[in-house]
Amino acid sequence: MAKLLVVDLLAEREAFGKKGVEEIVRHFPGHEVLLWAPHTDDVRDYQFGKRIDKPEESDVIVITGSRRNASQWEPWMDDVADLIRTCTVPLYGICFGHQIICKALGGEVIRAQENSGFIAEVTYNDGTVTKQLFTHQDHVVDSGEMEVIGSAAHCEIAVCKHPTRPIKTVQFHPEAVQSVIEYSLECGDMTLEERAAFGEGVQDLDVSQSLILTNL
Repeated sequence: MAKLLVVDLLAEREAFGKKGVEEIVRHFPGHEVLLWAPHTDDVRDYQFGKRIDKPEESDVIVITGSRRNASQWEPWMDDVADLIRTCTVPLYGICFGHQIICKALGGEVIRAQENSGFIAEVTYNDGTVTKQLFTHQDHVVDSGEMEVIGSAAHCEIAVCKHPTRPIKTVQFHPEAVQSVIEYSLECGDMTLEERAAFGEGVQDLDVSQSLILTNL
């Protein structure tokens, strides 16, 4: 059976952790799910997947968002960066995953003064425009080896792919579908004010459409 390694950097959260990862893995049918959370021992019981203490050989890797900041480097991030530099399988990064992949491959991440939490338009190099959900304060300002293929008004480097390796990253959260957003409010992961910023919470592209099905 093929293996999916999720670098599960919101493992301590109920909605954007458990429910968000559940939405991600839904797009990888037939894969054994491995969950690696190097940033914490305080992990949720997802009732799916296998918790591991270090990366195992896998067929595909997804790095999730995080409450930690690539602009404020922590020791555990070295292990994630090593994985990024050495893996040969398809690698996908979401939000923090986008940032740490760019940084590990020679780019730069800085912290903005204010958080960006809203649905915004993403314009791709081919002229396609989509609406996606952003919630982040760190920004990639130099993509390193990664090629920029999509931008937002508030975030110039919003979507990247590697020119020679099977790597694709997005600054937005395609896994934050409406059901995940509503559950975030119900379980207390999100305030009413935060929820209001996302309006109807409808995105144009989901995980498959924004990452997996896109030609790498």
